[in-house]
Amino acid sequence: MNDARSALVLFSGGQDSTTCLAWALARFAHVETVAFDYQQRHRIELDQRLVVLAEIRRKFPAWSDRLGDDHFIDMGILGQISETSLTRNVAFAMEKDGLPNSFVPGRNLLFFTFAAAVAWRRDIRNLVGGMCETDFSGYPDCRDNTIKALQVALNLGMDRSFVLRTPLMWLDKAETWSLARELGGDALVDIVLEHTHTCYENERGPREAWGHGCGHCPACALRKRGYLAWRAGTKVVTD
Repeated sequence: MNDARSALVLFSGGQDSTTCLAWALARFAHVETVAFDYQQRHRIELDQRLVVLAEIRRKFPAWSDRLGDDHFIDMGILGQISETSLTRNVAFAMEKDGLPNSFVPGRNLLFFTFAAAVAWRRDIRNLVGGMCETDFSGYPDCRDNTIKALQVALNLGMDRSFVLRTPLMWLDKAETWSLARELGGDALVDIVLEHTHTCYENERGPREAWGHGCGHCPACALRKRGYLAWRAGTKVVTD
């Protein structure tokens, strides 16, 4: 049960999940991917993820040999019941409880639970997600304690020994850019810049130094700030 050499990556086609996919491909003999359609307003990510997968296969032949099936799960019901700024066309803002209105209640809990169901059938032990507590939007289901508790619940409820891995948990966005460079060099950074989608507004727009997007939503602002910090640090080291 549970092949320790295998991994299933929660892969949305964004910067973080692409970096996590590269991280898994560098460590495991067999890697599969899973995506979720929860009626997110930035649904272009579901198209871009296929482009990213194709580019990784093309530019990294060794990784391509390890990259297995891609799974797609319809979770539209989550979008119907959540009523957040990620699932309906409203402005991004903070709620009275201190959480951003982009928080989709239960999203990551459900993602990992459904991913575990796929992994159970595929005999995969390692589940990889891009959750981050260091540089995040305040989502409680991104916290390390949440993920650890969920791992216990999944293993008890499915009688398996899943390992929930979050390689970005203690990295800020600048360090995430650095990790992508470390894993795949300029080729991987170029894939992240040109093909991944992070923008909550569902805009690709003209290519900026940090990639595509509206440039002002919370996701774009975080990505841009991290990229500029990473480039500034890279320049200091190089000089």
